[in-house]
Amino acid sequence: MKRHILFSIASSVSIVAMLLATCAAVAAQKPVSLGGVVSETFTIDAIDHSSRVVTLRDKNGLTEDVVCGPEIQRFDALKVGDKVTFSYHESLVTAIHKPGAAKPAGSAAVTRTPGAKPGGTIAQQMTAVVTLEAIDAKVPSVTIKSADGRRMSMKIENAKNLEGYKAGDKVEVTYTEALAVSVAPAGK
Repeated sequence: MKRHILFSIASSVSIVAMLLATCAAVAAQKPVSLGGVVSETFTIDAIDHSSRVVTLRDKNGLTEDVVCGPEIQRFDALKVGDKVTFSYHESLVTAIHKPGAAKPAGSAAVTRTPGAKPGGTIAQQMTAVVTLEAIDAKVPSVTIKSADGRRMSMKIENAKNLEGYKAGDKVEVTYTEALAVSVAPAGK
């Protein structure tokens, strides 16, 4: 099955959405937790330089067409056979509060990987309304369920943030996540 996905370093939301779509089978099988990474490596099967489309093949032979925007400055360094690894890191809950309370401003940072091949990391802080499914005050951590049904376990920065909450509560959590993209030459 081929899907067309926009790949833009400038748009962290698009990249995270792309990775989640690309790794849907992996993500559906296990929750992401602190220190856990959803990662997938693809092989470049074809490159259309005029439209900046790269066809990626996963380990099962399924292909994805990825449109590389002008933000991908080293696009011409890509070669058929190169390995492209996408790694999504879910991280730390920095705040938890009742829905509707004042939200901290979100933030994002982009870091390009030095070298001949394209690559980089996008880290962002986001706030979402979720349902607490479980609370572990010893770690401290929470297991949450998002509005779209995804379950995730995340470490809490400060155990005091858990005071007054119980499983089943709807809360807003502010958390960080990152997406790293790296390219290795064919044969490596």
